[in-house]
Amino acid sequence: MSYRLPLGSAFEWVFNWLDDNADWIFEAIKVFIKSSISTLEDGLLLFPAPIMIVILVLIAWKLANRRIAAFALVSFMLILSMGLWEETMMTFALILIATLISLIIGIPLGIWSARSERMEAFLRPILDFMQTMPAFVYLIPAVMFFGMGRVSGIVATVIFAMPPAIRLTSLGIRQVPAEVVEAARAFGSTPNQILFKIQLPMALPTIMAGVNQCIMLSLSMVVIASMIGSGGLGGEVLRGITQFKIGLGFESGLAVVLLAIFLDRVTQYLGASKKLRNNGGV
Repeated sequence: MSYRLPLGSAFEWVFNWLDDNADWIFEAIKVFIKSSISTLEDGLLLFPAPIMIVILVLIAWKLANRRIAAFALVSFMLILSMGLWEETMMTFALILIATLISLIIGIPLGIWSARSERMEAFLRPILDFMQTMPAFVYLIPAVMFFGMGRVSGIVATVIFAMPPAIRLTSLGIRQVPAEVVEAARAFGSTPNQILFKIQLPMALPTIMAGVNQCIMLSLSMVVIASMIGSGGLGGEVLRGITQFKIGLGFESGLAVVLLAIFLDRVTQYLGASKKLRNNGGV
């Protein structure tokens, strides 16, 4: 007779207990996320598509360079011509909300981890667990606590995309030369002054690499979250698969790729030096 460790049953009991006793917390989170998504989507769709494309191209030109701006112009015009503009803006809104929440939680945890060995030791196995768990598994508790829809997709995306923000923030601060920190202390700087005026500015390129990874993981998870009704381009990809519409699947997948490249290049240039900004390209 074999014995099976009821680990899954224990986790199920924990989730059921939370669902029964902390539903008011999940409801408050649901209302906040839903209102944030609606507000951002309305803002992105407020202007006609051509005007919004011009705005995005100017942002790419300002933050990156002319090549990235030209790529953005061609990409978004192609997306518009395929009739996927509204779905792209929906996906854009989901990515921005998920990334913002991930960074609001992840960067402070990364700072805490960099300044505390105990916190770093506590977070390390948790982050390992979060990064190695299959992405589809995150959909289960998200649906259980928040039901089907975009809110569940955002929650699953935040959990999936947060680890790089924590790890790379901690890494960037830890890589600041100890001599610089000691010199600041010798001149009477407080811990907060050292953090905000020395460590964070010097760690910014590494932190921005974490932001970039967070955005890319958010984009990949938003597509997976279409299985629980998050909509956007992921919903079109899923429709192309389930209905065997090869053309729709290819077009929506191409739109995802173009949006991913745009976000990737712009965030890369945000963390780059002025010299790299002037010499980089697509």
